[in-house]
Amino acid sequence: MTTLPIEPAPAAPADARPTPVRRRRLTLSGVNIGDRLYQVVLTGLALTPPLLLLTLLAELAVSAWPAIKRFGVSFLWTSVWDPVAGVFGAAPMIFGTLASSLLALLIAVPLALGVAIYLTEFAPKWLRQPIAFLVEMLAAIPSVVYGLWGIFVLIPFLRTYVVPPLRAGLGWLPFFSGVFYGNSLLAGGIILAIMIIPYISAVSREVLLAVPASQREAALGMGATRWEAVRTAVVPYGRTGLVGAVILGLGRALGETMAVTMIIGNRAEISASLFAPSYTMASVIANEFTEATGDLYLASLAEIGLLLFVVTLILNIVARLLVWRVASPAGGAR
Repeated sequence: MTTLPIEPAPAAPADARPTPVRRRRLTLSGVNIGDRLYQVVLTGLALTPPLLLLTLLAELAVSAWPAIKRFGVSFLWTSVWDPVAGVFGAAPMIFGTLASSLLALLIAVPLALGVAIYLTEFAPKWLRQPIAFLVEMLAAIPSVVYGLWGIFVLIPFLRTYVVPPLRAGLGWLPFFSGVFYGNSLLAGGIILAIMIIPYISAVSREVLLAVPASQREAALGMGATRWEAVRTAVVPYGRTGLVGAVILGLGRALGETMAVTMIIGNRAEISASLFAPSYTMASVIANEFTEATGDLYLASLAEIGLLLFVVTLILNIVARLLVWRVASPAGGAR
């Protein structure tokens, strides 16, 4: 019998390894269940803030409906605020809110833009971060601390050093006439200006940093000085974003409550004088909400809150759109 030689099996390659067993993934209609759950959770979290915003708007509208039905549009320009008689008009609060906010912008915008331009264009690098940090620290101070500072420092300073020369030189103007009691529209506007400077300055600084370096180089290459380059090339390019920064500051000023409540005087009257006490929409809600007993009284306060909410929301949306326009690659003034 002939025996056939048995050939040995070929040796396995040195780098061959056992093939691992693939774990089966739980799928639902071809989509991994973990991925679908993750997507659902993130979507829910992303939709929560807008839903809360809509819920707040709906709640304010429902609460304010009795006052809206009773007073109608005349609520906006009626000056009588009499809880005893059940007659309510928001004109003094609207005037005080707008007047104090505009006064704050007149004071804060030049200071905030000056700080932003200095930090981005002229300050030495070792000095930029410390100054920026100190300016932004103003936003971290509690509102009630600003109010106390206004009572014990600002009002005595205005009474001693600011109001007498203003009354002596400009007393013939209605803006600087009358008796200065301390708590006034002027004091409220100055406090608001100090509080919104860090917001306008921070956003303006980011807008100026987003301006391409080619804008500065082109102006300097044509023989412009550094200040001329800033004035003719940098600021015009970021003009839209700077306007957005100012609007953000205005929105912050409109909603400020505690500091303004402590020093503005809280008198529901319309006066052209900056020395007279005034009232704001946020202040009347903070002062009178706990004392409101009647349904119409509560509804009127809710309507003021609704007005303040809508105005602030619109201003913030517009400001964000303007800032994003500059921050985008194709943004900037053209």
